[in-house]
This record gives sequence, C-alpha cells and structure tokens, in this order.
Amino acid sequence: MQQINQNYFQLFDLSESFDLDLEKLSEKYHARQVEVHPDKFSGATEKDKLRAVQLTSYLNEAYSTLKSPIKRAAYLLTINGLNVESVSQNDLGMDLLLEQMQLRESLDALPKDESALKALGHLKSEVGEKLNLKQNNFSREFASGELTQAKRIFHELQFLHKLLLEIESSEEQRLGY
Repeated sequence: MQQINQNYFQLFDLSESFDLDLEKLSEKYHARQVEVHPDKFSGATEKDKLRAVQLTSYLNEAYSTLKSPIKRAAYLLTINGLNVESVSQNDLGMDLLLEQMQLRESLDALPKDESALKALGHLKSEVGEKLNLKQNNFSREFASGELTQAKRIFHELQFLHKLLLEIESSEEQRLGY
C-alpha cells in the first residue's frame, strides 16, 4: 500500500514540475485508486479498512491538487519551503494592483442583463489569455529555481483565477443559471 506522507508527485511517480501531462496523471490516479479502493478490503481487518479509506482520501486530495494549475503551483511552492499564505508588498507590485482594479472595474461596469454577454466573453477571453501567460511564466521561473519570482507570479495567478471565476459566475447569472 502507498504511504500517506508521500509527496503528491512521488505518489503518482511524476517529476516535481508545474508542467504535467494531465492524461498521465489521470491514468496513474485511476491505477492507484484501484489498488487502494476500500471495496477491495471489504474482508480485511478494521485497521486495513481504515487505512484503505485514508489512502483513498489522500489520493483524491493529491489528484485534485495536481490537476488544478493554481493548487499545483501553491503545492510546488509549499514543498519548496515557501509560505504561499504570506503575502508581502514585494509579492504584489503596483502594476498588478492597477491591472486588477481596471479588470474588476470593466466587469462591474457591464450591464446586469444579457446585453453584457458579448463583453463578458471578451473579458473572459482576455483574462484567460493573461492566466495562460502567467502560468507559462510561473512554470519557467519555477523550473529555473527562481522561487521568489515564482511566488510573486503565483499571487498574480490567484487574482486572475478569482476574476475568471467571477466572470463565469456573472455569465451564469445573466443566463439565469
């Protein structure tokens, strides 16, 4: 059985990198799930049953973390000794704050009905492109060992990710979902 204290990348036998083959991750996850699924231990001791449940939970958490770019970035920084919860002024440049204010103002200025859907689509596309660019920047900085710079980019990713979720929520509201 797998160890619960294993690094998530080790758990799936992957290199510690931001750039992951998500299909490979999914394949390894499903293979590990089969190995430790609690149903496989239905006739086992209570201790082994509990261990299977714990391992399944750990696998699910690891998979969820590595599958999500924002969670994966945070995890990579964390296992490399950086506290992603701690944000200093150095992590948030004035240009980032101004850009975020402008993007949020663009979102807030849109009409609250369906007439805003086209503009929301454009804003969503713009933010999506910025998010992809920042993810590439994070990957490059992390791979080159520039962890302080990678952390700064991570905080930019957080802002963009949150804004993208708000845009999607605004679209859903206007569509009546």
